[in-house]
Amino acid sequence: MAAADERVRMASGWDASVGQADAVAQLQRAAAVDPDVDGSGAMTHAWLLTGPPGSGRSNLAYAFAAALLSPPTGIDEGVATLVEARTHPDLVTLSTEGVLITIAQARAVVQRASLAPSTARYRVIVVEDADRMAERTSNALLKALEEPPPETVWILCAPSEADLLPTIRSRVRTLTLQVPDPAAVAQLLIDRDGVAPEVAARAAREAQSHIGMARRLATSEEARARRAETLQIAMRVSTAASAVLAAARYVEIATADADALSAERDEAERAQALHQLGIEPGGTVPPALRRQLKELEDAQKQRAKRGMRDGVDRILVDLLSLYRDILMTQLGVGSDLVNEAMRPTVLAAAAYLQRAAVIDVLDSIRIARERIEANVPPVLALEAMLVRAARAAQRR
Repeated sequence: MAAADERVRMASGWDASVGQADAVAQLQRAAAVDPDVDGSGAMTHAWLLTGPPGSGRSNLAYAFAAALLSPPTGIDEGVATLVEARTHPDLVTLSTEGVLITIAQARAVVQRASLAPSTARYRVIVVEDADRMAERTSNALLKALEEPPPETVWILCAPSEADLLPTIRSRVRTLTLQVPDPAAVAQLLIDRDGVAPEVAARAAREAQSHIGMARRLATSEEARARRAETLQIAMRVSTAASAVLAAARYVEIATADADALSAERDEAERAQALHQLGIEPGGTVPPALRRQLKELEDAQKQRAKRGMRDGVDRILVDLLSLYRDILMTQLGVGSDLVNEAMRPTVLAAAAYLQRAAVIDVLDSIRIARERIEANVPPVLALEAMLVRAARAAQRR
């Protein structure tokens, strides 16, 4: 899952795709094709962009969409603006801020995919979260992928091919994205956000090249403080009792992080909904209109649930980086640490923890991520993982 995957929108252009030169070149060739006269095979009706969280799958998908909706000569600035705002008449998006894409959402997109483009060469459907579809939902897309109209292009995004049904995989052309180099991510933060070079370099390294998370760490002191606290907590766990307390604190941190990201947006969405319903601020909502607001509140709750789960997953990814640093130091190859700012702590832990115990903790973090993905309550998965970390601390 994409942890956390905080959705940071960038300009809908190729320069937003950091470290993906090969994939960009292939998609540029495809976008330059005139489907009526070209028989090179560069273009196809369905694409799958795969890569780890933060590799820029969605950014590249929308850059490709902007190119397909522009003339073959290159991305039109006006088209890029409409794609960035997700308001181009020939662009259809399918994503979710809940846990799963619903079958109703999928069917609605399939209906729109059958329409001819109104102004562009193609009608483009971008599925940002193709890995968040249950089998029944995926099957709702299958026929549209099998027999698409000639001017319709599907662009699916997922962490890996294994996240999709074999029947879906067999009907798409896959492009696998690489993990961007931290130096390239840091340079993006410097150029786009005006971040100081040293701050950008540290953020890119600690985010492990996750573009969205790197931006957040580079621009938010609170985000940096929360990350530092999560790592320090892990180093203090030594008993089952401290493991339980640590798990509870991790859930609190993830919840607070999700609330900080969504509070302002939730309020803006509610204000807009009230305005569209003709209700003045502070006014009473008529009973006949309460259903619409209830649906909005339910959607916001689903988004908050996903945000908390993604926040917990991000904590686990950070813990993986910490114990990876410890293990690499024990193996004598720890000169380049993800958590360079914690080098003294890493060196001390490498000296007193047994190597087998560190490997056991790394395995327990992996299991915790899988359990949360399978809908185990995060606090229970965290408790089980931290109890094993406490046992590792006792096996010095």
